[in-house]
Amino acid sequence: MKKISVLLLALPSAAAAQSLPPIRQIGPVTAVSKDSIGAISTLRHLPNGRVLVNDIIGRRVVMFDSALSSVTVVADTTSATANAYGVRPGGLIAYRGDSTLFVDPASLSMLLIDPNGKITRVMSAPRAQDVGFLVGGPFGTPGFDPSGKLVYRAPPNFGGFGPPRTGAGGLPQIPSPPDSAAIVRFDLATRKLDTATFFKTPKITLNVTQSADGGVRVNSNVNPLPQGDDWALLPDGTIALVRTKDFHIDWLHPDGTVRSTAKIPFSWERLTDEAKVAFIDSARVAIEKARASGQFGVAGFGPQVVTRTADGPGGAQRRVGGGGGDGAAGTTPAPGQLPPLTLVSPSELPDYKPAFAPGSTRVDTDGNLWIRTSQNVDARPVYDVINQKGELIDRVQLPANRALAGFGENGVVYLAVRDGTIAHLEKARVK
Repeated sequence: MKKISVLLLALPSAAAAQSLPPIRQIGPVTAVSKDSIGAISTLRHLPNGRVLVNDIIGRRVVMFDSALSSVTVVADTTSATANAYGVRPGGLIAYRGDSTLFVDPASLSMLLIDPNGKITRVMSAPRAQDVGFLVGGPFGTPGFDPSGKLVYRAPPNFGGFGPPRTGAGGLPQIPSPPDSAAIVRFDLATRKLDTATFFKTPKITLNVTQSADGGVRVNSNVNPLPQGDDWALLPDGTIALVRTKDFHIDWLHPDGTVRSTAKIPFSWERLTDEAKVAFIDSARVAIEKARASGQFGVAGFGPQVVTRTADGPGGAQRRVGGGGGDGAAGTTPAPGQLPPLTLVSPSELPDYKPAFAPGSTRVDTDGNLWIRTSQNVDARPVYDVINQKGELIDRVQLPANRALAGFGENGVVYLAVRDGTIAHLEKARVK
């Protein structure tokens, strides 16, 4: 018995073998932008220290100098520039060298931006149904691997559309999106696409109702605790798949081999039936507040709503709200025009709060994963920093009202600061 006890003590679980680093605060702020921004969706730090920012609410791309003291408009929707942003939120993707691509879903094109912030050429975007998934956010951050292929999450595959079916009251039956999605690689030169892997996505339930004017309205139930895997592209072309079930990482290498690392230690929070009801109630208040301010339902966030006039299948169709089920980022209507908010029932919430939400993973310049976890300390989230061995090497907390916007060389990190209905940019040190 004594030998068995010694053996058991010598073989702790892989997750328990890792010690939890203490939670620390991000390093000092070194620069603050003077110009306000509607919302910082994606950001790219250029080698010369300048920063490209995609403002999805202001619908413009701007370039800050290294001190964040001056700003130049690269693309917007005003007559001051011929480089129109478009009517839908776009995305920024780091391209070859110091150049950057701006994806315009409205025109199905990509604008090539040089290191000086000048648009030099226009390129054709990948498949039309894919452009909504190139804006980043909850769909993950697209990027180019060392072979020059564009890696991104593909839209859900509904298995093809047959003849339309009708249900109760003559309303159309619309299939719910599948609970998995593909990560694909697209070759811009040959226009060929191949599937790298699949990962789990949150379950989405669609509701079909009759509107007051006789049209058809489709919207999705909002789950404030979505359960889905996350992914990120590393500089060497490796795809990191962050698994939601047990919080571990599968690493898909460019040669096709897959390596799994140990579970990441995490303090799982159990949700009782009472806690689920309280969570839904608090989430409803927070989401309604965000909807009223225009911050909900943009670039893939919020319920997807499609309305059709009473003229039948040939009638006009319009989309309102965020990407929801298909990733199309529509316009944000005035608060009075928003559809009623429908949340899932408390019983549909998981018994344990997921460690992270989809779209929570970023990659720093050293190839480490920064995962915004569901753990909150003093009402502020904690980022777990994971190295390529799958080890938890750091836990970092940002100041209040801050979100991680991107990274620069030599330990630089950029923070998006929300101040009411506007935002500005901060430059800080990782340590």
